[in-house]
Amino acid sequence: MRFFSDKRTINILISSLAKWQVKMIFALLAFIIIITVILFTQSLVDELILREKRTVELFAKLTEDFLDAVEKPGSATDTDIYLFFWEEIQQNMIKFPIIITHENGEPYEPFDDWSINLHLDPELNVNEQRKIVKDMILQMSETYQPILMVDKDGKVISKVYYTHSELVNKLRFFPFIALVVIGIFVVIGYISFSSSRDNEQSKVWVGMSKEAAHQLGTPLSSLLAWLEIIKFSADDPNAVQETASEMEKDIQRLNTIATRFSKIGSTPEKELVNISKLIDNVCNYFDKRLPHLGKKIEIVRSLDDRMFAEVNVDLFAWVIENLLKNGAEAIEEKTGQIYIFMRVHPKKKIFIFVKDTGKGMTQKLKRQIFNPGFTTKKRGWGLGLSLCKRIIEEYHDGKIYVKETNIGKGTTFAIEIPLKHEEAQIS
Repeated sequence: MRFFSDKRTINILISSLAKWQVKMIFALLAFIIIITVILFTQSLVDELILREKRTVELFAKLTEDFLDAVEKPGSATDTDIYLFFWEEIQQNMIKFPIIITHENGEPYEPFDDWSINLHLDPELNVNEQRKIVKDMILQMSETYQPILMVDKDGKVISKVYYTHSELVNKLRFFPFIALVVIGIFVVIGYISFSSSRDNEQSKVWVGMSKEAAHQLGTPLSSLLAWLEIIKFSADDPNAVQETASEMEKDIQRLNTIATRFSKIGSTPEKELVNISKLIDNVCNYFDKRLPHLGKKIEIVRSLDDRMFAEVNVDLFAWVIENLLKNGAEAIEEKTGQIYIFMRVHPKKKIFIFVKDTGKGMTQKLKRQIFNPGFTTKKRGWGLGLSLCKRIIEEYHDGKIYVKETNIGKGTTFAIEIPLKHEEAQIS
């Protein structure tokens, strides 16, 4: 009897020790993710700052050469060439404020002619504008050393003060967004691990942590891919600018993810929107990011831009994204198609169909697919479809269901939401 008691005590201690170790590993993993995100973001910021500095240096050098060419007699052709490149750099490469000053740091006048992206209020008088410009020069000098412009004898003739672009500020803010989402993931994961009750609520918490990681996957993998593209496009400023624009979309998406999670459990606000445009915006986002998942998947649309409905844009877009990602994951081949099309029902309803050419599912899976926490042995559907069901049925007075599925032939999901007929003629 004593042996049984001692053995039970030992088992309890071992179980407690195991839980403590797992919690520590979970916390360590979260810490590693946070540090990785911060370091990764800082590397992006440093890369962009360096590229912007080189752009300013190129601008200053062309300005030097342009001024030198102007002083030479009979150099109209040279000045035209320099002027062409000078204007191209201003319009297409410089997206941040620049101020050119005398060698002593005093700004040239008129201020608009010797600055880029300054946007001074034209209603201010010269003294008020000068104060604003000098304050900006002071702030710029505290952040970055000015680029010096010299004449052919090496004498400093002007200084170029500048600051970084708005994209750099957004990238610096990105770790805080990621920390919020990761914090949600950690808290939910901790709660789900601590709760050992085998009921639907515990499954929801587990699913929420998986869904958080699932949602983070696309923008984070895209950012990694964009970083590689930037590294291999150093000699193509237009490609760098285009890539930076796509990175900004992924950063905005992370903010959207945090907003979506905050709306679960509350009553979201709805607005009248063009459902076709909403769906098309989601598809456009995934068009450039599905290749990052290692597959060549085409999203084929057949939409009707006359259909309007009252929806919460963030949550309804989340439903479409889940269906697209699930469709992409269901396609096991390297290539495939996802078809998304719309129909109007006579009973004032909008029907939205999402069909993939994936592996399909059995009737048993079809019955379980919307259950909270349901997953298959591989990647599974996670909590995404359970959230989709709640968003469509509870928040939008609609329905979502599996319309058709066949093993090896794919699956078709259907969404029904009320159509606002009186708004259908809005242009």
